[in-house]
Amino acid sequence: MGNCYCLPRYQYMYYENQVPINYIPQYFVSNHYNLKTNRQFPDVDSTLLEKSAKAMRNLMKEASIVLNKLADSKTFANKVMYAAQQSNMDEVNRLIQSTGIKSIVKTSFTPDGINMKLSSSYDNIECCHLTIALRWL
Repeated sequence: MGNCYCLPRYQYMYYENQVPINYIPQYFVSNHYNLKTNRQFPDVDSTLLEKSAKAMRNLMKEASIVLNKLADSKTFANKVMYAAQQSNMDEVNRLIQSTGIKSIVKTSFTPDGINMKLSSSYDNIECCHLTIALRWL
């Protein structure tokens, strides 16, 4: 909510002759950041956003390739799991890359599953990442 401040507003309680005898404070919250400001913003250049979106589309296609291979090939899934249980990171990475994907993939695994982080870059700027987390236990 940002920096807020509360201002008390008092409600008086009256008896028969309308004399205030007690008050109960009520508060309302005011957020002064909601006020319009005259801040200047730079011109919008969506080039990198567009390139990132296109690169992400490719990452999603490659993620589909890996997921299809894991889902459709019990042999492949067993090999990946076996290599991970042996803590053979090189073999896990080799198996993932053997699906034909071109992206940079960083894999990690726990006793519960595997995480694959696919990355892409544009003009040597890392523009997007796609993380896949799969459970096997």
